[in-house]
Amino acid sequence: MNYQTLKEKQRSFRDGFPETMGLRVHRAISWIGRAETAGEDNDARFIFLWIAFNAAYADEAEFTRNPQGERTTFVEYFNRLVRLDSEKAIYKALWSRFSGPVRLLMQNRYVFGPFWQHHNGVVGMQDWKFRHEAAGRAFSTAFSSGDTVKVLSHVFDRLYVLRNQIMHGGSTWNSKINREQVRDGAAILGFLMPVFVNLMMDNPHEDWGVPFYPVVD
Repeated sequence: MNYQTLKEKQRSFRDGFPETMGLRVHRAISWIGRAETAGEDNDARFIFLWIAFNAAYADEAEFTRNPQGERTTFVEYFNRLVRLDSEKAIYKALWSRFSGPVRLLMQNRYVFGPFWQHHNGVVGMQDWKFRHEAAGRAFSTAFSSGDTVKVLSHVFDRLYVLRNQIMHGGSTWNSKINREQVRDGAAILGFLMPVFVNLMMDNPHEDWGVPFYPVVD
């Protein structure tokens, strides 16, 4: 599934989409399309796909209630997607196509928040290695038991650290350092985002929340 197939489906059904959901899907698909034109520029692909993720999940009402609860909103979005995913497309994608990159991402200390907190002198993070190993075990348990929501939560915890590194100027474009997580992060998002958006289009009347910055005359 790619930009073209998503766009064709959106054009076929968009007249029946609620306004807010239609706007989400339109925006997300546009950024998925832009990511596909980035070629081998994995930094750009990752950024464009993260914007697509923001367009799909971000809920202005939830942010107003809890501005620090972004990861909580992630989990609520994942719960909704997985509940609607009767064919287990998300889990199959993670298990059959990206189990290798996902596991490598989980093993990579450079996308583990406590590692950087310890490196930056945050008190209480000296045990980051123990935390890293414990998180890895929890992820493996969730993966083997088919708990897709927990798997997604673990994966996006790591992707969120990578997002912060890039978006807050903590990395160099096309750097030779730490290329693996950028490559794998872009690949994982590149496959998951079309699946997410397709599920949203299959369930247009689900409450997907209020998108940021609606179109205003």
